[in-house]
Amino acid sequence: MLGTICAFVLAICLIAPVRAGQDYRRNQVVLDIKSSPEHPRNTEGSFVRLRSGRIEFYFTQFYGGAHDESPARIAEVHSDDGGRAWSAPRVVVDNGKSDNVMDVSLLRLASGKLALFYNIKASAWLDCRPYVRLSDDEGATWSQPRPVVVAAGYTGVNNDRAIQTRSGRLILPVPFNRIIGRANTERSIDWRTITCWYLSDDEGASWRESPTWWTLPVPSAVGMDEPGVVELADGSLYSWARTDHGEQWACRSRDGGETWSPPKPTALISPNSPASIKRLPGSVDLLAIYNDHSGRYPFPRGKDLFHARTPLVAAISHDGGETWPERRVLENDPNGNFCYIAIHFVDHAVLLAYGVYWGDGQITGTQRIRRVELDWLTAANNTSDG
Repeated sequence: MLGTICAFVLAICLIAPVRAGQDYRRNQVVLDIKSSPEHPRNTEGSFVRLRSGRIEFYFTQFYGGAHDESPARIAEVHSDDGGRAWSAPRVVVDNGKSDNVMDVSLLRLASGKLALFYNIKASAWLDCRPYVRLSDDEGATWSQPRPVVVAAGYTGVNNDRAIQTRSGRLILPVPFNRIIGRANTERSIDWRTITCWYLSDDEGASWRESPTWWTLPVPSAVGMDEPGVVELADGSLYSWARTDHGEQWACRSRDGGETWSPPKPTALISPNSPASIKRLPGSVDLLAIYNDHSGRYPFPRGKDLFHARTPLVAAISHDGGETWPERRVLENDPNGNFCYIAIHFVDHAVLLAYGVYWGDGQITGTQRIRRVELDWLTAANNTSDG
């Protein structure tokens, strides 16, 4: 009996909201899913809202180590009050015969079905590709996994990346890394990443690769990695990727993702760290969440560009991603790394989920959910203060 009580108390502590120092009405941390000996890493996730109003958050729960190649499964927590209070985690997708499953994207499709995307690693560093599953009963059951990419290679799509355009087309931005060795180690992969776009016009039943692909047109050790895509108010598409050149680079498409413009550097000055971008509901404005290294905020100079993933900043663009004049600091601890963001709009607020890692390693850490009122993000003449 005592052991059961202790386990219950430990579970509550691991998912307890962080309250100190937050403005509860406008910007607050509502959930921290902390690492533990049993689950040394809780990471990359995505949100969806059910017809009942419940908000589901699916994330990767590691249980056999904390590295990308460690055994992991997909768990969920949910909220019935607009993202203020959250349930305890439960497992929803095990890894089966694969090494792990991770990097979730959730979508409400135009048909009303739910789509669940995630990567399956059949071997840690030789076979990683995205799959999709559908549900017509609000996530109670899911179809069998269907591959998006069948070509050999390492195609680890980021979390919260899949979109469906107003035409009904599904678009998944896919980073492609070729296999250059047989040993199942991180050195098996050529990390000079190519960005591709996979398209489906039948809600995931079949997929094809866009005729266009791009990588950085300048020397680079990482290429264009961990791409994302968003549909703008005029129906065009904006796709971006992290690079090792000090900023996000972006392409545009005006034909539904069939062809893409050559990549160009953007005004999102950042380390080699992914950004997340979505369009504000009913608006032309874009919301970007990323690590800002523009110089307007302190950041840990001297750290390499992969691990200097701080501060975490919210930025607003009124011109389709050309400029980002309005910014708010969300996290600014110089010893922290804040990355792999999921964005979900609810009522007059936005839910942000991201990993929090301390020190120089992206290993053990916390999956954090923050609830931010939209008027706090979009306040008039907002520049930098958080």
